[in-house]
Amino acid sequence: MIVADKIKKELRKIASKEKAISMSHYFKTGKGEYGEGDKFHGISVTDQRKIAKKYHIESDQKTITILLESIYHEERLTGIFILVQKFNASIKKGEEKKWVDLYIKKADQINNWDLVDSSAHLILGRWLQHKEKTELYQLATSSSLWRNRIAIVATLHFIRQNDVSDIIKISKIMLSHKHDLIHKATGWMLREAWKREPKLIESFVETYIDNMPRTILRYTIEKMPEKQRKSYLNKKTIS
Repeated sequence: MIVADKIKKELRKIASKEKAISMSHYFKTGKGEYGEGDKFHGISVTDQRKIAKKYHIESDQKTITILLESIYHEERLTGIFILVQKFNASIKKGEEKKWVDLYIKKADQINNWDLVDSSAHLILGRWLQHKEKTELYQLATSSSLWRNRIAIVATLHFIRQNDVSDIIKISKIMLSHKHDLIHKATGWMLREAWKREPKLIESFVETYIDNMPRTILRYTIEKMPEKQRKSYLNKKTIS
């Protein structure tokens, strides 16, 4: 039995129909929603991480590809967890690129917010930190909602290294985005950036507040002092 089949078999042993229904609602799988058509086994993230840890050593690119091409959300997420582990293990050997290439190649299968948020900064962000970032901006300007979110969340790695330049540039791109999931991710990253470079992020808010979707603003200013937060919200109301 190939490794991917072992992983799928083990996941399906602990599936819960009741939990699958709940998760389908939570991840918005209805017609016209962002997760339309996604299918669930009903398995906790904790259990998926345990299975990923159990099989990551014997997994290879083919294993991860099979998992990422699954119609089941948990099989894709388990594939993501394995991919992150393979990427981390490859750093000392200088073999990261093949895992980054696989991540980009399969970006269309990284198609819900938890899949993105569990991987973008840990793989792409870490890989691109000291490199030319054309690929990041190609993702940011893609017509794909999930590629856009990958670009945004990837900047979390840079932010944690006190580099907020890319999230500011990408946030400008996302000001005109129509989807709330992108607004939330952008505001989340700006909030993290504010913790490290408050003056730069406050300047960004003051410059673009008239064009900033309210969700981006609310997420960005969430941790600011109450008086400052109310001031920005009042400006937004007036504008």
